[in-house]
Amino acid sequence: MHSIKLRPRILFVCGRNKWRSPTAERLYHSDDRIEVRSAGVSAQARHQVSQADIEWADLILVMERKYASRMQAIYRTLVFPPIASLEIPDDYEYMDEELIEMI
Repeated sequence: MHSIKLRPRILFVCGRNKWRSPTAERLYHSDDRIEVRSAGVSAQARHQVSQADIEWADLILVMERKYASRMQAIYRTLVFPPIASLEIPDDYEYMDEELIEMI
């Protein structure tokens, strides 16, 4: 019997996992339609993106295109789910109203 995935899994990625991706995770954490996580590509990230995160995700939403390139350079042998860029610059703090609107 095949298991049916009821909720798509979305991974939000930014640089240090400090402002943008945690804001997105918090916004959608209680949304019953999806499962969410956040991570950062920097070595200084609160939660650095891992192979397990990438394999878990059905969709990866990066805050800037450069983060997709960085992940793909680090995990060259992985098959990635679709990746889309939200093109949100690192100009906002956690839960900033303008950031929330952009997400």
